[in-house]
Amino acid sequence: MSDADFELDPRLRDDTQHVAALPLCEVLLMKDARFPWLILVPRVAGCAEILDLADGARALLWQEINQAAAALREVAPCDKLNIGALGNIVRQLHVHIVARKTGDAAWPGPVWGQGRAEPYQDDALSVLMQKLQSMFRTK
Repeated sequence: MSDADFELDPRLRDDTQHVAALPLCEVLLMKDARFPWLILVPRVAGCAEILDLADGARALLWQEINQAAAALREVAPCDKLNIGALGNIVRQLHVHIVARKTGDAAWPGPVWGQGRAEPYQDDALSVLMQKLQSMFRTK
């Protein structure tokens, strides 16, 4: 499934930390401690929309979204999971999975464009990364 010409968009690379590699997608953690937030990026060069994927890859993407959403909810219990593929700024196909809690910094609105990202403290980031990575190793 991987494409030799695939390159992660520089904005995604700068704003995230790598968590895991699934058969189709790279799993990234958004560097914003206000919201537990994963991003899945299919390793398909030039792909901007879900409909650009072949049927089998599209089905696999949904399986990986479900896997990532379950992992995120396990390590960051929440009231609601927001899942979306916007791509208005970063054109490369990527899917956001955001764990939301009633009363969080953007509740009930979207997380995009709300305040400034708050960096994780080193120890909190390390603990979260270990938990997430263990979830992907066991699936």
